[in-house]
Amino acid sequence: MTDAVADIETNGSAKKSKMPLIIGLVLCIAGAGGGFYAVQSGLLPFGNTSAQSAEDGTEEAPEGVDKGESADEIANLAFIEMEPIVITLRKASGVSQLRFRAQLEVNQADQVEVEKVLPRVVDVLNSYLRALELEDLTDPMALPKLRAQMLRRINIATGQGRVRDLLIMDFVLN
Repeated sequence: MTDAVADIETNGSAKKSKMPLIIGLVLCIAGAGGGFYAVQSGLLPFGNTSAQSAEDGTEEAPEGVDKGESADEIANLAFIEMEPIVITLRKASGVSQLRFRAQLEVNQADQVEVEKVLPRVVDVLNSYLRALELEDLTDPMALPKLRAQMLRRINIATGQGRVRDLLIMDFVLN
């Protein structure tokens, strides 16, 4: 009886094959190499864009310019300067003033129409800024939030799509 028990134990503890592990490793390396080749050769739409643009003869956009904008779109931009707005803010310890000055980025085709409604834009911004509390302006993330809110209101006043951006030149609390 002891011989039968010994035979069963030696058959159960046989070494497992490492062949599936080796095959998996080889396939992983081959897949990674194929993916790298596909990206570098341009078969896939992402990867080394500087090499592709040099081959295509296209130039990359300068820094600070959206990649989607062409040189013609940039050349057709106009900037409308707004008069400074001074807002009086009340607080517990006295009175503070906000000095706000901005420019509107528009397409040249829309410049005349936007200039015609510029008093309406100033009125909208004046009303919005006067409704703010001093605590709204002291938050570190206040300026991006305020800019987005003002741009939304400007687009409502001028017509959607006429004003591309609001450039804040001065935003000073005294």
